[in-house]
Amino acid sequence: MNIFAQTGSVTIDALRETGRMAEFAGRGALAWVLGPFYWRAFFSSLIRIGFTSLPVVGLTAVFTGAALALNIYDGSLRFNAETFLPQILGVSIVRELGPVLAALMVAGRCSSAMAAEIGTMRVTEQIDAMSTLAVDPFKYLIAPRIVATAIALPVLVLVADIIGVYGGYLVAVYGLDFSGPVFIRNLAEFLENRDVVSGLMKAAVFGFLIAVMGCYYGYRSRGGAQGVGAATRTAVVAAAVAILASNYVMTSFLVEF
Repeated sequence: MNIFAQTGSVTIDALRETGRMAEFAGRGALAWVLGPFYWRAFFSSLIRIGFTSLPVVGLTAVFTGAALALNIYDGSLRFNAETFLPQILGVSIVRELGPVLAALMVAGRCSSAMAAEIGTMRVTEQIDAMSTLAVDPFKYLIAPRIVATAIALPVLVLVADIIGVYGGYLVAVYGLDFSGPVFIRNLAEFLENRDVVSGLMKAAVFGFLIAVMGCYYGYRSRGGAQGVGAATRTAVVAAAVAILASNYVMTSFLVEF
């Protein structure tokens, strides 16, 4: 009976935490609609999340595209289908690897930063002081970060798609003796608009989840420096799990349509 009691307790705690997180996300999104909106905080978050993440996202994409091209070529060579490398590479990066890998890199870089920053403000009572001065923390701290991440990540994913395909192009043309014009033509003829759009839709959802996880665990952190460290760690793990789980759900839905 203790096993059933413990299982029930864990399930109830998980559902309670999910409800709190959903309420937090809804309140953060509603703060954007109701206003006032702090544009300076928004643009500051947009630069820190979007522009400064370009190097790490670009490096991840180019090496992923290069390694993926080698693996696709090696696998398709067994079936004498190596000419399909551009098509498989393009679809793999645009629909799956580009959005997921870019989101994971941004989650590790930005979700932790959000949790640490907001968590420090929480344990040092800066958020309480903000509320005392009649400044809504959700409008000043949470909403700008959520909106900025949801906007910046699709742009980062689009850049990652281009760089990832280019990395595969370099390997295919200069390492595997593919024709450059033929590679580009096959890729352009095979890719469809819905492939790119589906990846960008995923990126927007991933950005929303990354910001919500970082802000939520930072906002609820307690216990000084140790609590901030725990919140930062939990935010990164939760964001990564949310990205992978939501990717499966959205892929299942998008494949049917």
